[in-house]
Amino acid sequence: MPGVEIIEQNIQVDHIHTIMIIPPKYSVSSVIGRLKGQSASKVRKKFKWLKKVYWNENVLWSPGYFDSTIGLNEEEIIKYVKWQQSQDSGQAKLDL
Repeated sequence: MPGVEIIEQNIQVDHIHTIMIIPPKYSVSSVIGRLKGQSASKVRKKFKWLKKVYWNENVLWSPGYFDSTIGLNEEEIIKYVKWQQSQDSGQAKLDL
């Protein structure tokens, strides 16, 4: 989507923290919907065995998400997202 930028991203075993710039012409839900849809399609193409796990349903990600706007604390939030890698690294790992 033109103008949408990912500023910072931290991928964990069971969730993803992402800081994005989304122009006002797009709703957050439309950007997240497209991001989840396109990434799910790519993951399903790469890992064909997922078709068996999800019984041929066109599903991969959970339908929900959390979003919040960033005001004056943008630098602190970016530091928090980067910090999550070290915090979550001791948790159980998912073997694919």
